[in-house]
Amino acid sequence: MGALLQQAQAMQEQLMSAQAELAEAEVTGQAGNGLVTVTQTAAGEIRAVTIDPKVVDPDDVETLQDLVVGALADAAQAAADLQAEKMGPLAGGLGDMGGGLGLPGQ
Repeated sequence: MGALLQQAQAMQEQLMSAQAELAEAEVTGQAGNGLVTVTQTAAGEIRAVTIDPKVVDPDDVETLQDLVVGALADAAQAAADLQAEKMGPLAGGLGDMGGGLGLPGQ
């Protein structure tokens, strides 16, 4: 029983470490071949949005809006991929307990 508790505590420490790493790890999403880029943490905090002036057209705001949404979605997918990479092996070992990790997308 003691070994099982030690194993659970070690896994909890690994999960906490992975969550802290994800909170700081940055991913980038882009749309329009880089005309719009979004940088966010793997935990979902948006850190930067960059828009190339070439795409700013007052007569075509919809295209810019679509590019921003696309870059946000791309960044969110990159964050989800990184979360799965970092947390997957750990959460998989928890069975049903892995669902409440407090990360976006879960």
